[in-house]
Amino acid sequence: MPETVAEPWEYMMYIPHDLRAVTVSRRTVRLILTLHGLIRLADVAELVAAELVSNAVRHTKGQAALRVQWRAGVLRIGAWDADPQPPEPSLPWDRVADAEEGRGLALVRACADLWGWQPLARNGQRGKYVWCELAAAQPAPSAFP
Repeated sequence: MPETVAEPWEYMMYIPHDLRAVTVSRRTVRLILTLHGLIRLADVAELVAAELVSNAVRHTKGQAALRVQWRAGVLRIGAWDADPQPPEPSLPWDRVADAEEGRGLALVRACADLWGWQPLARNGQRGKYVWCELAAAQPAPSAFP
């Protein structure tokens, strides 16, 4: 599929408080990236989207939202939820393997070029937005002229 990623774009999807939303979000992110010629980012993007959405659904009450945005060679994926409390700090790598919980943000931190969170109100409801960025890898130069 040809590269069609020059123009900026953004998708937003509201998510019910339902663990099935994680699977829907993963598949939606893959479809979006495939249609925009960014399939090379799909595996990592699916993983971080699933972790962000999973945290929003598992650790908060109420509706959430997934946002996927492309601008200037950077893919930003974020999840909004209705809990204004900061996300729990991610565990250090040496403790992640043995932990039953807390691996999600450690995976996001390891896979993303940049990540963070900010307080954000949506439709009059206070909450937070947790996001990460993936820079698009430049295609390898051709060995043939």
